[in-house]
Formats: sequence, C-alpha cells, structure tokens
Amino acid sequence: MSTQDTSIAGVSMEGSSRFVHAIGFTVDEVTTTSVRGHAELGEDHHTPWGVVHGGVYTSIVESAASIGGSFAVAESGQFAVGVHNATDFLRPSTGARVDVAASALHQGRTQQLWEVVISDSATGKQLSRGQLRLQNVPLPSAGE
Repeated sequence: MSTQDTSIAGVSMEGSSRFVHAIGFTVDEVTTTSVRGHAELGEDHHTPWGVVHGGVYTSIVESAASIGGSFAVAESGQFAVGVHNATDFLRPSTGARVDVAASALHQGRTQQLWEVVISDSATGKQLSRGQLRLQNVPLPSAGE
C-alpha cells in the first residue's frame, strides 16, 4: 500500500484514524508482513518535563502492528486487534522525525506477533521498540 492507496479492507485510513493522525503517525507502505512509516514528534507530544511521552511510542507500536496485522488477514474477512502491548523506551527525545518499521514475527490462524522499531530519522538511533500480540477477529457485519 502506498500513501495513495488509503484503505484496508474497505476501511478508510483517513476516516478511521483521527487518533493515528493526532499522534503524528503516517503510514508509507503496508504489506502482509511489514509496515513502514514515520512520525513528526514535537511539543504537542511532550510530557510536562519536555520529552516525548512514552504513550506516543506505545500508540505508534499499537497502530503500526494493528494496521499490518489487519492488512494480512483482510482477505479472510478479518481484522487484527491488539491484546498485549510491550513497549520499551530506550532513550528520551525532545522531538524529531522518526522512522517506524514494523515486521511480523509470527502469523497464525488466530493470533499474530509483530515487532515495531521507532528510530530517530536523523541519527538512526532507536528511541523505542515494542511487540504487539494481535488476535484475528471477524470483521463486523454491515450495520453493527
């Protein structure tokens, strides 16, 4: 999926991802086993102490892996929901453009496990990394 193709299984990325937009995450590419993207992090994402809030990184991990996991099971009439998020914060940042790289570690019939690495685009240093376990569930029927 490129930035021009903005839907996954009929779900509009723009229409369904105000939260993803608010955290600054932009998806650049999606395949069934990987997601590449970036985020512009700055003062809007700060803690009271002037560094990017860990919840922003956790949300990016959840978003990137959920998007990739859902893309992987879309043809079977499913989407993927996070059931466990373990995100580590490796170094503080006051803000930067970050690169987001998500990859599937395991994709089973009912669950998936994805790893997401968030790095400072300018230095290449990892700021955060996480794993998200996802449950594959049926897409809701129309009208639900």
